[in-house]
Amino acid sequence: MGDVFVFISAVVINCINLFGQVHFTILYADLEADYINPIELCSRVNKLVTPEAAIHTLLTMLLLLSGNFFTFLLNLPLFAYNIKKFYEKNQLLDATEIFRTLSKHKRESFLKLAFYLLMFFVYLYKMIMSLIGEP
Repeated sequence: MGDVFVFISAVVINCINLFGQVHFTILYADLEADYINPIELCSRVNKLVTPEAAIHTLLTMLLLLSGNFFTFLLNLPLFAYNIKKFYEKNQLLDATEIFRTLSKHKRESFLKLAFYLLMFFVYLYKMIMSLIGEP
């Protein structure tokens, strides 16, 4: 029953982060199209950066503590990247430099979006396999 709970939680947590990244991507596109100003974009994104990293950290630790080392290792690069960003204190966006760094933030958002989408299917597969394996 432990793996079932872990992977159901992983699917739910991953969906939250997936929708968050879709929101970030839409906000970056809105800034490029001049539908939103840089200050509003930065305030919206900065409110959600820390919860996104915290939720992913929670998921990574849940996978480690439950003994699912393969999925833990899949999550480790993004976890390390988030730790690096927080350690260097460059996790928040600056409204005065957003246009100069917009392409970098968009690329990061697309990569995270692809990662969360891929991991959704991995977690879904693992959840189904753990449900089938339960007597």
